[in-house]
Amino acid sequence: MKTTVYLLLLGITGIGLLAPRTSYAQFSASGQLRTRTELLHGQGSPLSKSDKPAFFTSQRTRLNAGYKGYRTQFFVAVQDVRVWGQDASTNNRITNQGLNGLMLHEAWGEISLLDTNQTKLGKEFALKIGRQELLYDDSRVLGNLDWLQQARRHDAALIKYGNNGFTAHLGFAYNQNRELKTGTLYDGVPSGYAAGTNGIGTMYKSLQFLYLGKKLKQGTASFLVLKDDFQKYAVAEAGTRTVQKGTWSRVTLGPYLQTKLGKSWNLTANAYYQAGKDKDGASLSSYMYSVRGLYTMNKVFSVGPGFDYTSGTSTGSSKNRTFDPLYGTPHKFWGQMDYFYTANGFGKGGLTDFYINTVIKASDKLVLQADLHQFSSSAQVRNAKDEKLSANFGNELDIIATYNLTKTISFQGGYCTFLPTTSLAQVKGVKDPQKMANWAYLMINIKPEFLK
Repeated sequence: MKTTVYLLLLGITGIGLLAPRTSYAQFSASGQLRTRTELLHGQGSPLSKSDKPAFFTSQRTRLNAGYKGYRTQFFVAVQDVRVWGQDASTNNRITNQGLNGLMLHEAWGEISLLDTNQTKLGKEFALKIGRQELLYDDSRVLGNLDWLQQARRHDAALIKYGNNGFTAHLGFAYNQNRELKTGTLYDGVPSGYAAGTNGIGTMYKSLQFLYLGKKLKQGTASFLVLKDDFQKYAVAEAGTRTVQKGTWSRVTLGPYLQTKLGKSWNLTANAYYQAGKDKDGASLSSYMYSVRGLYTMNKVFSVGPGFDYTSGTSTGSSKNRTFDPLYGTPHKFWGQMDYFYTANGFGKGGLTDFYINTVIKASDKLVLQADLHQFSSSAQVRNAKDEKLSANFGNELDIIATYNLTKTISFQGGYCTFLPTTSLAQVKGVKDPQKMANWAYLMINIKPEFLK
C-alpha cells in the first residue's frame, strides 16, 4: 500500500514535468514538514502536585499531488505523523502498529457539471467526492483542525454551486467499518486516533449538511444546517456495548457573519442551536453564540474584545443541554492550551469565555499576538459532596510570535499560562492540583512547492 502511494505521487509528478507547458492540463506537487517541540506543564488539564512536566517533538510530513484538466480536478495528500523516537532507529518496520502515523489525509476528485464557457464567467456547479477537508467560515463548526498534527478530514461527497458571490454546498457522508455481506451496523469507533466530535471516540454513521453563503460589500454572511446520525446501541448488565438497528439524529443550525464597521472595526458573530438526540440517545436542546470585535488602531496594532457562550447541563437535568461544537477547531477559539472542547474533557457544564485579542505586526515578517481569557462554567459546579462551587474556571494568557523567513519557511513560538481554580480541577477530575500551568512550544514549518 505504501509503495503504491509513493509510486502514484512520483508518477503524477513525473508526468507533470514531462507535460508540455501549452497543454490545458495543470499539474502541481508540494510538500510540508512541520515539527513542533513542546514543553508541557499542565497543557490540556492541570497537573497534580506529584506530576512532572513532559517534553517531546512531533512531526508532520506531507506530500501533495494535484491535477487540473478539462472539467476535472484530482488531489492526493499523503501524510506521516509521529513523535521523534517512537520507532526504533534500526528497524525497517513500525515498532508499534498502534502508533503508525502514515496515512492518506486527502484523496478526492472533482467533476465540473458545467462546461468551460460557463465556469469562465465565474459560475460553479460541481461534484467533489472522496476524502477531503471540510472548512467553512471561521472553522467554528466545520474546520480542518490543522493545529492537530493529524488534522481532520471526512470521507464525503459534496455538491457545489456558486454564482455572483453566492455559494451553496450540499454534503453527504456515510460511514462503515468495513465491507460487509449483510447489514449496515456501524460501531462508530474506527481504529487509530480517537475520532469523532471533540475527540470523544464516536464517529457519526452518516452526515448531511447544507451551507449557504453570500459575499457582502464588506464581508460574508452564511447559514449552516447540519445533521449527523449515530448508530443506536444498548449496554448489557456486564457493561458490554452492542450496536442496534437505527440511528439517533442530531441537528445543528445557525448563521455566521463577518463584516467591517467603518474603516477600523472588524466584527465576527455567529449563533447555533442543536436539537434531536445526542450520540447516546439523550434528548438534546443546546445552543451557543459568540461575538468578536477587532479594532485596527494603525498599521501595526489591533485590539478587541470577544465573548463566547456555550450552554451546559445542570446537575439532575433529564435533558442534554450541553452544546457540542462538532467538527470545528477548538484550539482557535477557547485558549491555546486546549482545556475546553478537545480530547481533554471538562464535564457537561458548558463554557463562558470573555477575552481580549491583541495583534502587533512588528514587520512584514514578524507578527505578535497576545490573548487574555477569563473562563467560567455556564452551569452550576458542584463537588462530590454536592456543595456549590464558584463558576470561575480561571484565566489564561497566550503569547504567540510568528516569523516568516520566506514564503515557504516560517517559525512560530508560543508561551501560555493558565491559573486554574478549584472548580476547574473538580470538573477535570484532578486531585491536589498545582496552582499554575504552563506550556511552551516552537514550531518550524517548511512548505516547498516542487511543481506549480
